[in-house]
Amino acid sequence: MCGIAGAFAYRAEAAPIDKAELLRVRDAMVARGPDGAGLWMAADGRVGFGHRRLAIIDLSEGGAQPMLDPETGNWICFNGEIYNHQQLRARLNHDGVATRTQSDTEVLLKLYAQRGEEMFSDLRGMYAFALWDARRRELLLARDPFGIKPLYVADDGATVRFASQVKPLLQAPVDRRPEPAGHAGFLLWGSVPEPYTLYRGIRALPPGHWQRFSAAGAGRPVRFASIVDALGRLPTASGARTDDALDQIAAAVRDSVAAHMVADVPVGVFLSAGLDSTMLAACAASAGELRTLTLGFNEYADGPNDEAGLADEVAGLLHAKHALHRISARDFECDRQHLIDAMDQPSIDGINVWFVSKAAAAQGLKVAISGLGGDELFGSYPSFRQVPRLVSLMRRAPVGERTGLLLRHLAQPFASALPSPKYAGLVEYGHSLSGAYLLRRALHMPWELAQLMDPAMARDGLEELATMNRLDASTEGLESDRLAVSALEMQWYMRNQLLRDADWAGMAHSLEIRVPLVDLQLLQHFVELPDFDANSEKRTIVRRVAPELPEGVLNRPKTGFAVPIHQWLNPGASSGVTRHRDWAMTLYRHFAAA
Repeated sequence: MCGIAGAFAYRAEAAPIDKAELLRVRDAMVARGPDGAGLWMAADGRVGFGHRRLAIIDLSEGGAQPMLDPETGNWICFNGEIYNHQQLRARLNHDGVATRTQSDTEVLLKLYAQRGEEMFSDLRGMYAFALWDARRRELLLARDPFGIKPLYVADDGATVRFASQVKPLLQAPVDRRPEPAGHAGFLLWGSVPEPYTLYRGIRALPPGHWQRFSAAGAGRPVRFASIVDALGRLPTASGARTDDALDQIAAAVRDSVAAHMVADVPVGVFLSAGLDSTMLAACAASAGELRTLTLGFNEYADGPNDEAGLADEVAGLLHAKHALHRISARDFECDRQHLIDAMDQPSIDGINVWFVSKAAAAQGLKVAISGLGGDELFGSYPSFRQVPRLVSLMRRAPVGERTGLLLRHLAQPFASALPSPKYAGLVEYGHSLSGAYLLRRALHMPWELAQLMDPAMARDGLEELATMNRLDASTEGLESDRLAVSALEMQWYMRNQLLRDADWAGMAHSLEIRVPLVDLQLLQHFVELPDFDANSEKRTIVRRVAPELPEGVLNRPKTGFAVPIHQWLNPGASSGVTRHRDWAMTLYRHFAAA
């Protein structure tokens, strides 16, 4: 895991790359790579890469970046991990391609020389990278299928700049005017929806895409992988569950964890009392010495929401080197400003990831396994039941969406008397999966934004976001409600909030967070996913993956990860929703003023 930055003056009229500027962008990401810093600039000054290194695979200087392929003259700077790099290197060597290091970075260079853009179908990992094709004099940018690793691009039509984070790019002359869609999107969702940022001149490269830049101009991003396509290839026919199918899924989970344990440094596991993290810890235990870490809260100590006791029991069964780190309201107050400063884009979540990452770094860890993605994969969020149920209910109602719009306008004067503003939009949005999902996940509803930000910006932002159209596109071709909700959760909540929070909060402490349950190969093994019952069969799979786990874990009801953090934010707030909204406005005012 690292921080990458670079620039390419691809139009003849563009000024050469400013070395000092590139160094400023690179070194604004020191926490992403405290183990080394690299810089390459072409002799003609038209292109340059900067790199901050967190050494995890091939700790020698052979893994330093930016890296040159001496046979082709190509250069690369890469952030992430390619988990199957050993198998790919063996295949390259078998084909007569010589390699000189044990790094996954070199594998990318050699694989590109051999296969070009076809290489992406071979990669298993999380990645964002830039590659300079010396022969074609083109810059290639690419990002992994789920969007686990970020890559932000600022293209002014003559020079393109890129970096692993938004804030470092502000060290360069990019268009910093407010992006209405980014501002409105944050207040709508509680995180900024891709591809937008808060700035007009900076966009995220779409996940599962590559893009080329050359003297001819900027090419359009080209898709090489799609979560919707992967879900759409899963069988939709229902039928009796077979032991073989469940065993296949269990084996795929074990295989994914084994792949994600590949490292030349110790790998820890974030351990809670939930099914996902305990299952992953059990898998990781077979790879050698297991190190686990649990985050606890003083307010919950020895109470029903305290996961520390059960996590400690699991760690003991797995013979793990276990650490419990408890935090309090005072810890939050001490870290609050540092946390906001480290937050690359505003997000109402991620505070717990900040503290558990801080604790992991204090234990000397550079890598930790997280159960992030398990709820989206196994269908264990309440949304998997609530969203289809609401749609079914509203489609039987005697009123349609147009009537719902009228009812919402009539209800607005009385909105303060409703338990939530969302109730005013039930009829308007509840007739479709996309609308019901918006009701379930949105922080604020669209009609509220004009009271929270500049009304004209809110209007322009909502128009650009085209939220309902984009939500519909997120499930296109999926006939199963189960798969559709999974697609929505993976592409909206997981990508824009959970994965992004894991990146900034982990990297703020020089910690790489790996997510074995966010894996295309694992997803493809869910042979009868549409009819999957998270309340029963998920436990069946966990039993097959880790039969040593106690029944207290296997039979524990799904509760979510309870945290008192939002009580600390606004102790006087009457509800969790209010606390989230107040925290969102605190962040919005901070980022808007920056």
